Amino acid sequence: MTEAKTLTEPKTLTEPKTQTLDAPGATITFDVRSNDSSTEPVLVLIGSPMGAAGFATLAGHFADRTVVTYDPRGVERSRKTDDTAESTPEEHADDVHRVISALGGGPVDLFASSGGAVNALALVARHPEDMRTLVAHEPPTAQLLADRENALAATEDIQRTYQRSGFGPAMAKFIVLVSHNGPIPADFADQPVDPAMFGLPTVDDGTRNDPLVGQNIITCTHFQPDFDALRAASTRIVLAAGAESEGTLAHRGAEAVAERLGTTPVTFPSNHAGFLGGEYGQAGEPEAFAAKLREVLAGRA
Repeated sequence: MTEAKTLTEPKTLTEPKTQTLDAPGATITFDVRSNDSSTEPVLVLIGSPMGAAGFATLAGHFADRTVVTYDPRGVERSRKTDDTAESTPEEHADDVHRVISALGGGPVDLFASSGGAVNALALVARHPEDMRTLVAHEPPTAQLLADRENALAATEDIQRTYQRSGFGPAMAKFIVLVSHNGPIPADFADQPVDPAMFGLPTVDDGTRNDPLVGQNIITCTHFQPDFDALRAASTRIVLAAGAESEGTLAHRGAEAVAERLGTTPVTFPSNHAGFLGGEYGQAGEPEAFAAKLREVLAGRA
């Protein structure tokens, strides 16, 4: 691992400072918004396959803390040696551990959404000392659902569609899957979906390195958390689920993880994209979302 550049920020909130570190098979890029006057732990915000850019709005609501965001391996600025190979939650967890170590070590507070929440559960199991609190927002843990066989088959069909027909057809099936309310039907993977309905390309450009439908769709949804390790961890683990996403796969994933941990998910404003403020063309309720996150991190919710 290369040594991260030394921070020389003034004791005020700064613009993001980009750093890189080496990991097996990848170079990881992360951004630090420093507030040296803060007495709170560093706040790390992660997604997967969403990168650092998706957290710009949410980070702005925590100007009183040092905030760190990063691009997962294979995403945007974090390059992989083989960008067609799958990435696993364990690999992502080790990458986040490397980032935290480069910052001087934990414990940090960690907000993780979607696939990032799956990766964060792997991180707690492997390095519980890294985190004071984990807020795991809507992990798509299809492996834990009562309808797991159908849900996992649907994700496998998405990857096969990508390898056969390219990004547009695969992404269209992904959108239909994550938007579906309730258990996944047995014939779900067999239902045709027209990518043009979602403004997606219908022509295959020949690439097979998409982080979502290529590198992470199977390893993320098929991941089985180590619940013995999670229960034994010193980390406080809070599951979060969107008020408007009830019944969707990721919302049900949060419920399933919480049930196994003997807890109840905390309801957050909006939906799966609740913290976005226009990033990637999506907007939730970022101000209310940030307020709820602040309450949870402070132990008030």
